[in-house]
Amino acid sequence: MSELFADTSGWANLVDPSQAYHGLAANLYRTARQQGRKVITTNYIITEVVALLTSPLRTPRPKMIAFVDGLKASPHIEIVHLDQTLDNQAWQFLKSRPDKEWSLVDCSSFILMQQRGIIEALTTDHHFEQAGFVRLLK
Repeated sequence: MSELFADTSGWANLVDPSQAYHGLAANLYRTARQQGRKVITTNYIITEVVALLTSPLRTPRPKMIAFVDGLKASPHIEIVHLDQTLDNQAWQFLKSRPDKEWSLVDCSSFILMQQRGIIEALTTDHHFEQAGFVRLLK
């Protein structure tokens, strides 16, 4: 079964009912779990999620902590911790694409997705489409 990648905006849409794609994100996540698909994310993305939920989304701190604790404890989610090699690959990729406004987190996600053969991303970020992946939240 293929893996599903979850980006910052995907997690934000899943946890925050006020987000435009909350219903779609919840449905896609539920379907992935029913299909036995593992959801892959990174520690860089978790860092962005905490920042996004803190501000500007102003998610109450206990809710944010419970959400991230749930991600970390879930047997359905794998949080990949970027090592120096992957971080260096992402940095080189970012530098090689001066025509794009991709972040370092984006580039690390793209490299990881390529390495693992992941095609679909739970994200609203159009940069994933620019990099050749399928953006599920649109």
